[in-house]
Amino acid sequence: MSTSTCISFERRPSALSFMLNALRPSKGLGRDGGFPQIVARWRGHEADPSQLHDFLRLTGLPKGDYLPLIYPHVFAFRLQMVVLTHPVFPLPIWGALQIRNHLLQHRPIPSDGRMDIETRVAGWRILEKGAEVDLHTTVIHGGALAWESLNTFYYRGRFGTAAAAPPLSATPDVPSTEIAAWRLPPGVGWRLARMTGDYNGIHRWDWYARRFGFPRAFFHPQMIVGQCMARVAADNADQSRRLDLWIRGPVYFDSDVSLRAASSQDSTVFALMLRGDDRPAILGRLRAAAGTQPLLGEATP
Repeated sequence: MSTSTCISFERRPSALSFMLNALRPSKGLGRDGGFPQIVARWRGHEADPSQLHDFLRLTGLPKGDYLPLIYPHVFAFRLQMVVLTHPVFPLPIWGALQIRNHLLQHRPIPSDGRMDIETRVAGWRILEKGAEVDLHTTVIHGGALAWESLNTFYYRGRFGTAAAAPPLSATPDVPSTEIAAWRLPPGVGWRLARMTGDYNGIHRWDWYARRFGFPRAFFHPQMIVGQCMARVAADNADQSRRLDLWIRGPVYFDSDVSLRAASSQDSTVFALMLRGDDRPAILGRLRAAAGTQPLLGEATP
């Protein structure tokens, strides 16, 4: 039988605390078919103006009266770290890879708005060569749901009988038209880590990334997606929008990248490519969200 755990915060959760939790051994998935029910809540958060300014500088997104669509996925990621490193969470965070992000903005959030944030384990499934865990995050502003996300993490390993893949794993076709190209910097220090709470060394040091099978260190996905959004999306943070992301591989420091995009009447599909690789590192689809059903309605087959 699964257990239920609730953690509440009245101020920003301490990264030191949950990163220390990450050092504890994980017990692994049980054979009873259950998964801990973990909920983390953060009341009364206001976006830090200096961190927002830094994020806009790193990505090229424009300053405005409302938060960019991607930005709640930056500061709310701290709550996801709380859940993923909690002692009752059965899988080690060091083995977690983000593979899908689905962000839905129901209404705009003012840059100086006060928010209540909640993250919970929304689902999990066993695959042939690993397991997936879904975390659902909501942002409440003005007493109503303003933004939500469904973030899926993948863990390599053998965990049992494989289940069917969820509908949200289906991807759009990769566009062929290149619209931009640029060179990424040789790292940004802990600037993104201070925003997200994710101080995993794979986002800082080459030697550490090699311990986990990567040739060198790579960027937090939030920053790279922000750079893509700055190149494909108009300044319409005041509109209801949805962004679906499939993270297919790491985006390494000091790399040459290009952006492909294709637009239709109601959506734009984009793909971030590393030089010399025909496969996209990140595939995204941006579309209007008016009348879109909540994300959890699509999470399971």
